[in-house]
Amino acid sequence: MFADVTAVDKIEPNRGTDIIKTEGESVTLSCSYDSDSDNVRLYWYRQYPKGQPQYLLREGARSNHAKDSSDSRFQSSTSRIFTELIISSATVSD
Repeated sequence: MFADVTAVDKIEPNRGTDIIKTEGESVTLSCSYDSDSDNVRLYWYRQYPKGQPQYLLREGARSNHAKDSSDSRFQSSTSRIFTELIISSATVSD
């Protein structure tokens, strides 16, 4: 049962979606979101052209839900209004 999961009312990137970095550098992607709930879980996925979304990370934004990441290179930072995905040591496939 998923009664404790709340949908975010609005989420959008904080800047353009094209970021160019050199392999090995750190990359930070940021989104703002809006929700009236204190029980918000934020998920990050990546999707290549013509591919399925691939899970990267989940974090409870306004509560103490544990973080869960598919790869230790993916970290997140959240507040009541924004979330960031930090990719350490980016690879060409990122």
